[in-house]
Amino acid sequence: MSPNEFQADAELTHLLVVRDLAAARDFYRDVVGAEVTREYAGTSAVLRLFGTWLLLVTGGGPTPDKPTVVFAPPDDVDRVSHEMTFRVRDCEAAYTELRRRGAVFLTPPVTSGAEIRCFFRDPDGHLLELSQVR
Repeated sequence: MSPNEFQADAELTHLLVVRDLAAARDFYRDVVGAEVTREYAGTSAVLRLFGTWLLLVTGGGPTPDKPTVVFAPPDDVDRVSHEMTFRVRDCEAAYTELRRRGAVFLTPPVTSGAEIRCFFRDPDGHLLELSQVR
């Protein structure tokens, strides 16, 4: 299979493990602006966000197809293994709007080299970034 064949009709879904599905769903819908497309039995929700899919799931143990894997939300919000970056046209305006909607930022936007950026967390502590190219 060539890379082009692999990519044909493929889409990317980003999965986040959350403690409280309703709180996470509401945050991504009401604060970040995602569209909730479906939910499954109180254990997962599928959202559309900035042209990609976001799957929120509650934690769980191993399954036959991943026999050693446990899904768990972050246990230390200051130790990050991944983040999502939202590239925006106007970081200051996005910061102001998301704060109005309830996002709590680590700091106001900071200029760092060729970008302006600031960070906030979802209810489970997943790190999110607003970034503007200067």
